[in-house]
Amino acid sequence: MAIDLNKMRAKLTALQNRGEKKDSAFWRPEDGEQTIRIVPTADGDPFKEYWFHYNLGKNPGFLSPKRNFGVDDPLNDFVRQLFKDGTEDSIKMAKNLMARQRFFAPVLVRGEEEKGVRIWGFGKMAYQELLNLVLNPEYGDITDVETGTDLVLKYGKPAGAQFPQTTLTPRRRTSPLCDDALGGPEKCAELLESIPDFDGLFPRKSPEEIQTMLDEWLAGEDSAGDDVVKYDNNGTTTSVDSAFNELMNA
Repeated sequence: MAIDLNKMRAKLTALQNRGEKKDSAFWRPEDGEQTIRIVPTADGDPFKEYWFHYNLGKNPGFLSPKRNFGVDDPLNDFVRQLFKDGTEDSIKMAKNLMARQRFFAPVLVRGEEEKGVRIWGFGKMAYQELLNLVLNPEYGDITDVETGTDLVLKYGKPAGAQFPQTTLTPRRRTSPLCDDALGGPEKCAELLESIPDFDGLFPRKSPEEIQTMLDEWLAGEDSAGDDVVKYDNNGTTTSVDSAFNELMNA
């Protein structure tokens, strides 16, 4: 039996993607209008939900062991104790440290197909809008590689608004994920194989590591991990509070 060259190309693309910086696996919309396509995943669920802790000193956001995996989470325990204390200051601190939910999906950005499939992180409002589209029988499976639907994404801060907002509008006509000009079925196979591995995008921290981070923060000795993914679109570090608020209100 002859070797399947399409599969070999897909494997090479996947290897090359793993060797790139993790920042390049993420996509963040720019102000204005862009067209995207939600890419289907092998498990049938392109939308992933994760809980993150923020605001622990200079440490960027990291996965909550308790909310994501049901295991010991010293920071979650500390937050519960703060709420239990019930003072104005303790409740304020608890709200800053409690785990917050974020949502992600693999997307192909039209006009930037050469960059491959990337991960888009978004907030609750955009997530609800996406789920309503998926469940609307008028559109069918918007991720289908042959008869799916591109989405026009508008992103920006309306006049008087505190944070940017995201709106999504389906194209009126269905379209393939990869037309002949883009490479057809062969290109589709490569793209589907190159979807970033969600499990590898967000490194887990052990309870011991989190306890150390918490102890250092309480002692005024802020530390910052160097293995946490940043989500801005130019590779620079952004304010965690600002980035989170933007995503949750998008």
